[in-house]
Amino acid sequence: MEMNIKFPVIDLSKLNGEERDQTMALIDDACQNWGFFELVNHGLPYDLMDNIERMTKEHYKKHMEQKFKEMLRSKGLDTLETEVEDVDWESTFYLRHLPQSNLYDIPDMSNEYRLAMKDFGKRLEILAEELLDLLCENLGLEKGYLKKVFHGTTGPTFATKLSNYPPCPKPEMIKGLRAHTDAGGLILLFQDDKVSGLQLLKDGDWVDVPPLKHSIVINLGDQLEVITNGKYKSVVHRVMTQKEGNRMSIASFYNPGSDAEISPATSLVGKDSKYPSFVFDDYMKLYAGLKFQPKEPRFEAMKNAEAAADLNPVAAVETF
Repeated sequence: MEMNIKFPVIDLSKLNGEERDQTMALIDDACQNWGFFELVNHGLPYDLMDNIERMTKEHYKKHMEQKFKEMLRSKGLDTLETEVEDVDWESTFYLRHLPQSNLYDIPDMSNEYRLAMKDFGKRLEILAEELLDLLCENLGLEKGYLKKVFHGTTGPTFATKLSNYPPCPKPEMIKGLRAHTDAGGLILLFQDDKVSGLQLLKDGDWVDVPPLKHSIVINLGDQLEVITNGKYKSVVHRVMTQKEGNRMSIASFYNPGSDAEISPATSLVGKDSKYPSFVFDDYMKLYAGLKFQPKEPRFEAMKNAEAAADLNPVAAVETF
């Protein structure tokens, strides 16, 4: 069942006025009850966003579309006679911003496109860190706490996944992106404002994330659920295919550094911790093979690894 209920849209400019308390409460409610919210008046220049949308769609048409069609043929997906559950109907490439950029290693990007994405990435990095401090304020954590946890010894990891979801002749047979939660920290999405498809699971029902022009959709990853001891949640989401329209998605992932030590914040634990402590890179190794499965067994596996390490650190390292 798919529900049409009011998705949380937050005007970030209201943090600077008389409605600050109300706006902070909306963010807190969205983090607790949705795991998602949509930002407007976020400070990112609209002309930059428009240029990036144009260049991303041009790049797909010129350099990615034919490769996508070839992939469909190679996997027998050009006919879609039966339902497909192990492949996604998407065309993607990745940019890494932190700790070291690969922007100039990506083939076929124009210099204008590279410079725009470099600017956009830096602005999103700043926005992500501002949002983490807002979350700290709502959680009663000291300012900078989440940034410090994410930092590890070499700083956070920050990357962008640029995706196109082309028209699909039989949307009922395949998903654009299968249902999952995100492994990392804070995700900032610039999505197509004309072609929809992103849905989240709320109270057992699929809810559309509305495509609003010039908005940035925020969602929380598994690490924030762990650090907040479950007060804030990562939420299952998916992308539906559409018969018409090519949906653009630019998702930027502000994640902990690979050696960051993740654990529930002491002030949020209370009597006991619901979640394990672990090194972020260890979680990512586990996630790589279990992305499209429920998150709870991942948390349990990390708990078991933590218990094994307490008993026999050497054996745990060798067998993890």
